[in-house]
Amino acid sequence: MATDLPSLKHLAQPGAEIAVRVTPRAARNRILIDADGALRVYVTTVPEDGKATEAVRKILAKALGVPKTALILLRGTTSRDKVFRIDAPRGGQSMLDGVRL
Repeated sequence: MATDLPSLKHLAQPGAEIAVRVTPRAARNRILIDADGALRVYVTTVPEDGKATEAVRKILAKALGVPKTALILLRGTTSRDKVFRIDAPRGGQSMLDGVRL
């Protein structure tokens, strides 16, 4: 499964809200940034039983350089427009601990 992911690590701040527009059933997994700065996430997964949302969480976390569990879905459970919040790490750890740059 090929992915085309830009680095979004500059957005990886605890408490930050990330709005995305999702396109399920895409030809490949990728993230595009529009001219206006909007994030478009394309996933190959079908939009049933939350599968597409989990696929978005996975590739968005990879592009942000944070664990999947740090991305909390705030809005858009059944919508193509979703908003995720980057959850603050527990135990005083930095979210970037263990991330190779």
